Amino acid sequence: MLTLAITGAAGRMGQRLIALAGESGIFQVTAALEYAQHPKMGQDAGLTAGMGELGVPITAQPQVKPDVMIDFTTPASTMKWTDYCRENQVPLVVGTTGLTEPEKAKLQAAGEKTAVLIGANMSLGVNLLFNLAAQVAKALDDSYDIEIVESHHRFKKDAPSGTALELARRIVAAKNWPWPAALTHGREGREALRQPKTVGMHAVRAGDIVGIHDVIFSTLGETITLHHTAHTRDTFVRGALHAAQWLAGQKPGFYGMADVLGL
Repeated sequence: MLTLAITGAAGRMGQRLIALAGESGIFQVTAALEYAQHPKMGQDAGLTAGMGELGVPITAQPQVKPDVMIDFTTPASTMKWTDYCRENQVPLVVGTTGLTEPEKAKLQAAGEKTAVLIGANMSLGVNLLFNLAAQVAKALDDSYDIEIVESHHRFKKDAPSGTALELARRIVAAKNWPWPAALTHGREGREALRQPKTVGMHAVRAGDIVGIHDVIFSTLGETITLHHTAHTRDTFVRGALHAAQWLAGQKPGFYGMADVLGL
């Protein structure tokens, strides 16, 4: 079995990671990590996750070095765990969104010492969508307008979503348009006509929507829409566990979900 450390263990994603890792038969959770002042510090991680007693308390630091770590937290927390994984050569799977370019560069640099994987979205279906969107963008000429609409729950902090930005990056690269100048974030006003060679970005925040992404390619006479809906956060959890199992056996380097899927 692979030993697994989970950061943000008391959060929604952390709890599901603990529960599904325990059911997998592949992982043994040996560290459930939270910030030092968290109100659930010291509580049994299994009980917190609603799966029964696990015998692993929520702590601020791993007690033993794990085979792999999964991080779904905040950019500042991710940077802290990046330092830990680099220093201890622990493979790191990062699902945190809202990372800045310098923060991504720090993760990439950590790949010199250990295996690091960043997923803008851990869903296997979304990672196929990334490739499909780029292929469609490359195949169509510039008469097709391109819009991305993403919908998430009311509690999501960053906008656009990391998934929407990654879709836009793939499309802009395929079209050889300038990044990020080709992006248009929403529209308003009397003079808000669509500009050519741009990707429109629109963020919806409502209720408990897990994640919906639409990529629209439309010209005079027809529209092509690529659509993905995540029905449950377990979609991302299972993808992250799949990535962690793969990453645990890799050499130091900087990886993405495309590497996991062989795309």
